[in-house]
Amino acid sequence: MDGVNGSSFVKYASFLSILVFLLAYLYRTPPEAMLDDRLDKVLSSLLRAERKVGMENVARRPRVAIGFGGCVDLIVDGVSLMNEMGLSTADQPLHHDSIENAQQLAQSFAYFFAPGAASERFVMNKTLFSELVETSRGLPGNRWAVGGNAPVMAGRMAKEGCEVLLGGTFSPDFTDVLPQHIMVAGGVVEEPDIHLILEYPAGASWGQYTARRANRYIVHSDDHNPYLDSMEDFAEKLKDFHPDLLVVGGLQMMDNFPFKQDEREALLSHLADMLSSSPETGVHFEMASFVDEDLMKDLLTLVVPNADSLGMNEQELPNLLSLLKGSNITVLSDPNPRVATVLDQMRELYGLLNQHHKDTNRGGDGAVGRRLTRLHVHTLAFQAMIVTRGSQWKNTMSATAKASLTANRHVCGSPDIDPSKARLIMDDSFSISRQEGSQRIALEERRPVSCWHEDDYQICVAPVLVCTEVYQTAGGGDNISAAGLVLQI
Repeated sequence: MDGVNGSSFVKYASFLSILVFLLAYLYRTPPEAMLDDRLDKVLSSLLRAERKVGMENVARRPRVAIGFGGCVDLIVDGVSLMNEMGLSTADQPLHHDSIENAQQLAQSFAYFFAPGAASERFVMNKTLFSELVETSRGLPGNRWAVGGNAPVMAGRMAKEGCEVLLGGTFSPDFTDVLPQHIMVAGGVVEEPDIHLILEYPAGASWGQYTARRANRYIVHSDDHNPYLDSMEDFAEKLKDFHPDLLVVGGLQMMDNFPFKQDEREALLSHLADMLSSSPETGVHFEMASFVDEDLMKDLLTLVVPNADSLGMNEQELPNLLSLLKGSNITVLSDPNPRVATVLDQMRELYGLLNQHHKDTNRGGDGAVGRRLTRLHVHTLAFQAMIVTRGSQWKNTMSATAKASLTANRHVCGSPDIDPSKARLIMDDSFSISRQEGSQRIALEERRPVSCWHEDDYQICVAPVLVCTEVYQTAGGGDNISAAGLVLQI
């Protein structure tokens, strides 16, 4: 009898175990729910980090002066425009420093479209550019927006609580739509420069090419912006404005522009004099897509040494670094670099520029230029900052979090972040360097911004909640850089 009861118990226990296993399997947390929960936790933590430094209780609005230029952006679907223009896919994608005909446009667009890399090119052919604009006007879904590095950064900083002096020559219609708390320094033009923004989502197809990530290809044929027309008035108004920060952007409008001999260098020399005239005011230079090597060399001589802070993306960082090391410009780099790669490039750039500053001032009577004390690199997957300890830049952790959140807000076109329209593409952990044996840091949901000290600086890295329903990529870098700066001045 005992044997029978024992056997029945074993069968019952086995059945119970199987039942428990089946119930656990049926009611397990699905992978999607786990990912959603993780996104919610990362978002909540980033928002908490951003709110640690609020702008609500500041005694006065920070004052920021931003130059130069501006334009009207005409935003269209890039593939639709190429098709409407009757431009077939190029057999061989090719890089062109500037665009002279429709074939070069197709080749250049294809070159950057497949990897999903941001690019901006000057169109020499005015007739071609006019045709592109007219065709874009007729495309369904086209949008007009205030454009240009300086106005976009000004708009973001005013929205975040700053008082802004904006240097540029704008049409009356343009200045009417600028946000409150922006004062304009510069003349008036009847016809503003137009920039064509050819947007495309990840997975977009054009002939045999498929875009690896969402991005944009920009073409322009500016008449006003390359000359920094507003610089005189801007410099005059600076005297009474007393900014806490001076931001310079938009200089890529000079790239491959047909200046007269020595004309560009004279303009940049004048800019250098203006930047060096107020050593107590911090200066940030926002990089952009440059391919003109002579212009880049002028910038390295006249503008970069007069900046305390630099902002750039994953394409512009290796480009600048390559030229500093004596090599050629790198037109196209990995659009999705690893954290370790970017951090090593940032360390090298930081070291080279500060060593150059040290060498320049060795044995001199007075300091020439500025030491680089802040470097911000924005990528699709993450934000990274290097800030010198003891410098004027503060709240680096919160600023990195804010830059990350702004990336999603801008690209999704909403101030409220919806986790269902976002994903994390940064690795669950990252190495801080490509050097063998380097430390790995895990992405912690409750503390997603990782900060640590090295040498004389602090490094902070934050994941980006990458927007999956893209509204607009153009202006992303300007919005991200501006938002990060707001909390550090």
